[in-house]
Amino acid sequence: MEFDVAGGRRRGLLAGPGHGSRTGDVVPPDAGFTWRAKQRHRPGLEAMASAGGKHGFESLKEVSLLVALDFLRASEVLSQPFRLDFEHAGGHVWHIPDFLAVIGGGMWLLDVRPMELIKEEDALKFAAAREVAAACGWRYSVVAGWRPHVWSVLDHLSSRRRPARDLLGMREQLLTAISGQQGQAMTFSDLAEATSVPSVGRANIVRLLWHRELGVDLGSPLRHSSLIWAV
Repeated sequence: MEFDVAGGRRRGLLAGPGHGSRTGDVVPPDAGFTWRAKQRHRPGLEAMASAGGKHGFESLKEVSLLVALDFLRASEVLSQPFRLDFEHAGGHVWHIPDFLAVIGGGMWLLDVRPMELIKEEDALKFAAAREVAAACGWRYSVVAGWRPHVWSVLDHLSSRRRPARDLLGMREQLLTAISGQQGQAMTFSDLAEATSVPSVGRANIVRLLWHRELGVDLGSPLRHSSLIWAV
């Protein structure tokens, strides 16, 4: 399916109108991202390495999700992908989900709203979006917050997500050192010290963590004593 959105065309990701639910329609959104003085939210564009290009967001909470989707290697992400119009006992309302992502061949419809800001009318809209996702065979989630330390670790790892030349062969040194542990983990500092230039090794550990060639516990702060293992 193709449709016009904000001056461009998007295709191949949505079921046709009317396929979303029995009581509503899925149509292209008629609203775009706005920038004006004194607005209370913060829109912008976030570059993604996995999906390529820049993707629109309307809050810093949405930026956090885009970084997480980049870490999960989302191959495509659509911001505000469609508008859902539906009726309920109280009347007619509409909702535009925040993102539609392709992850590992599956589709994931996502809304972002801090838990303390979710009102009754928001819960109704999220329930309708969940029904649309289920009818289309997609997953659906409302991102209402993050577990302790997860976002801070992802934010740090994302600083090394861009391609870089490995003139010192750090990737091979690190993977060789960790593979020599026969399945045992090494601390961040010990792994860095196993390279020819530990200061450069530290930066490359972060790069390999981002690219999922090394593993770490995202639920704990990233420090010198953090355990690192081969993936």
